[in-house]
Amino acid sequence: MQNAIITGATQGIGKAIAERFLKEGLSIAFCARNEEKVEDLTAKWKSIYPKAQIFGFVADLSKPEEVKTFAEKCLGVFDNIDILVNNTGTYLPGLIANEPDGLLTKMIETNLYSAYNLTRAILPTLLTQHSGHIFNMCSIASLRAYPNGGAYSISKYALMGFSENLREELKDKGIKVTAVCPGATYTPSWEGSGVSPDRIMEASDIAAMVWSASQLSAGANVETIILRPQLGDL
Repeated sequence: MQNAIITGATQGIGKAIAERFLKEGLSIAFCARNEEKVEDLTAKWKSIYPKAQIFGFVADLSKPEEVKTFAEKCLGVFDNIDILVNNTGTYLPGLIANEPDGLLTKMIETNLYSAYNLTRAILPTLLTQHSGHIFNMCSIASLRAYPNGGAYSISKYALMGFSENLREELKDKGIKVTAVCPGATYTPSWEGSGVSPDRIMEASDIAAMVWSASQLSAGANVETIILRPQLGDL
């Protein structure tokens, strides 16, 4: 049985990826900041997938000490790690000229450092295994500038740079790295926006692509996944 670590897995894309992995027979360790959601989903998934090992942890991965604790817990319950999905992230729109002081720091800590620090904590195990697949949840905001992108877009550009450098470092070590760049996807952040769910993608669409990329032969790697709504970006 394969084992996966998924961050930010109690809603949206992270939740969809976790559910797809469980459906395909994987065991998972996941985290989120909301204790009630973590406990509820752990109980729910254990009832639906009784053969899987499911471990839910409460962690704020913008804080390095909590990243370290989460990594130690994951490595304590799994002997091997097959997939790491760095999905923790947050979005706040803004303009560089007038967005609140500290917003860039918040975006970098949550959207970049969470992935950077957790990957570094898990990498010794992957290097010992000579295998594993790391998915970093980037964005179309990692690819081009757009209105009100501000600090968020800067952080996502940085995450793409991290992914590309990581891929270069690990390609001869048996470890795959994939940057996932979704466009508008119906998650809680779009609720109340007035945008019809039919206009944008479903979280399960991204989960399907991540699963497909994870199942290629050892000699093949999808470096970047780009998904956009059929009618284009909003």
